[in-house]
This record gives sequence, structure tokens and C-alpha cells, in this order.
Amino acid sequence: MTALQIIFLLTAAVTFGSALLVVTSHNLVHAALSLVVTLFGVAVLFALLDAGFLAVVQVTLYIGAIAIMIIFAIMLTRRVMMDSGPQTNTQWWAGALVALALFVALSWVLMQVPSLQALSAPGATLPTLSGDSVKALGLAFVDPNQYVIPFEVASVMLLVAFVGAIVVAGESKK
Repeated sequence: MTALQIIFLLTAAVTFGSALLVVTSHNLVHAALSLVVTLFGVAVLFALLDAGFLAVVQVTLYIGAIAIMIIFAIMLTRRVMMDSGPQTNTQWWAGALVALALFVALSWVLMQVPSLQALSAPGATLPTLSGDSVKALGLAFVDPNQYVIPFEVASVMLLVAFVGAIVVAGESKK
């Protein structure tokens, strides 16, 4: 077993464990901090796959912006932390069944993709990317015919979520 395989297995275990903590933690702040660890583990996995650009985007965009915004929203809405009601949903098993069915369905769909079947053939290699792939991706984000609309919609949705958190936190008690 090589050092990269050991690093991968350790990172995958930490990422999986922290992802479980995100969905099982009773404390919202602990869940948000576990989300940061999960997202960092994904960034390490991107780095192990030689996808440096995606690793940097993962750290700056998801950890640096979205996860920190979630933590700020939790801190701004302290009333949520004072809720002493039941923290466990009694229908968790239905959610688990839906998640399992979705996993099976997505796995089946991915097995139908011809390019993925070709990669599983003996002697198959991954295609190499040119040095201009990051430049092409950047140009695709600002090209009106490609990804500029989804990119701008995502930015507006993040802004609305942040303003909504501030509005909820600013409501006076009656």
C-alpha cells in the first residue's frame, strides 16, 4: 500500500465520520463545524486527484464563504439554540430509505453512461487535460451562452439567504 493510498483512506474516513456528525449532531454549531471538516476532507481528496483548481475552489468558496455564512447565520439566530423541543425526527427511517433508493438509482444511471463503462475496461486511461482548462473554465463562467446565468443565480440566492438570516435575527420579541 502506497503513502497516497494511506492518505486517501485516512482522509476518506475522516470525511465520512465528520459527514455523519453533520447529520447526527444535536448541536447546530457542532454540525456546522463538522461540515467545515467534511468540506476540507473533500478538498484534500481533490488535491489527491491532482485537481488543484477544484481543491482551491472547495476551500475558498465552500469553506471560506458558505460554511462561514452558515455559522454566522446560526450565531445571528440565537433563538434557534434555545429550542428545547425534541431533536430527533421520528420518521428518520423514511429519509434513510429514500436516500438508499436514490443512491441505488443514481448508481444504476451512472453505470449506463458509455464513457464510464469504457473507463472500467482493462487498460483504460483517463483523458489528460491541457494547461488551458482553467482558462476555458473561467471563460465559460462569463460566457452568456454557457454558465453565466447559473453563476449569477447562485450568487443572488446566497445574498438572499444572508439577508434573510439578518432579518430573522433582527426581529424584535413581542
